[in-house]
Amino acid sequence: MQRLAPALREDNVPLDLISLIKTILAATKEISFRVGQGHLSEVMGSTLDENIQGEVQKQLDVVANQLLKDILLESGFVKAISSEEEDTSVAGQDKGKYIVSFDPLDGSSNIEINSLIGTIFSIMEAPEGMDASDPDMFKQPGHKQVCAGYVLYGPSTTLAMTTGSGTHFYTLDKTHGSYMLTERNIQVPQQTSEFAINMSNQRFWQAPMANYIDDLLLGKEGPRGRNFNMRWNGAMVGDVHRILTRGGIFSYPTDNKDPAKPAKLRLMYEANPMSFLVEQAGGLSVTNEERIMDIEPDDIHQRVEVILGSKQEVEQCLSYYSVK
Repeated sequence: MQRLAPALREDNVPLDLISLIKTILAATKEISFRVGQGHLSEVMGSTLDENIQGEVQKQLDVVANQLLKDILLESGFVKAISSEEEDTSVAGQDKGKYIVSFDPLDGSSNIEINSLIGTIFSIMEAPEGMDASDPDMFKQPGHKQVCAGYVLYGPSTTLAMTTGSGTHFYTLDKTHGSYMLTERNIQVPQQTSEFAINMSNQRFWQAPMANYIDDLLLGKEGPRGRNFNMRWNGAMVGDVHRILTRGGIFSYPTDNKDPAKPAKLRLMYEANPMSFLVEQAGGLSVTNEERIMDIEPDDIHQRVEVILGSKQEVEQCLSYYSVK
């Protein structure tokens, strides 16, 4: 097994980007420790505040956000950061080469039940000629990412990451605090019989998605001719990790539950980095209209529909939207 830096050098990752990645991962090691301590860390439970998304913050959300924010802004590598927990972007160094977006603790509703949670991050090059305090520098399509990844805090602390040369898995060796390469060039199986979706929202879905899921549920007796299993973690990191590991399709589709928010997942903090990982592993990641990483953002907290996973099944799902 290789340590992180030699594995990244093998993929011809620039030294300054390697340093930035190591900086992000230093914060995740501290978050992993806090998560593993549970109630002993005294950061469990909810705060009295809501984030910019209108969601009640968990204490560990706030701690994770501050850890990442502080270590990145102090590093000198970044021109600005953007977090799901911040109202707007935060300026770093004017001469910083990179900008970083992150969801400090995805799936934080799982904290109290000791279930899967994780950190998602995305790195892009900072545009030239823009002030470090200008959030518009983050309005770049996802295909301009130079690195994306997540750290899953489960039975082991696992990093999935891509720099554009395949998606690789690393595991945190807690005996000496290093991320070790454990699987190179993950490939998502092209076919699957497993899906992940929040069925409690079924009555709010558009007809094509409802029809697609109905056909999956009919199993061998239905038009698909085989049985499908449903899995749902309540944390995107957990569902995407399962897809990268053994295939599947994940969707958080457009719905009419709240007309002001037809989509739930955030483009910059969740959809783009996960799309980069899945596509680099041979899968697909789209809305019902376009490739997610081709979307031109109009807001740093923009929400989008997500359909991602095994290539053939994503294409099968999209076929329901083309039926008139």
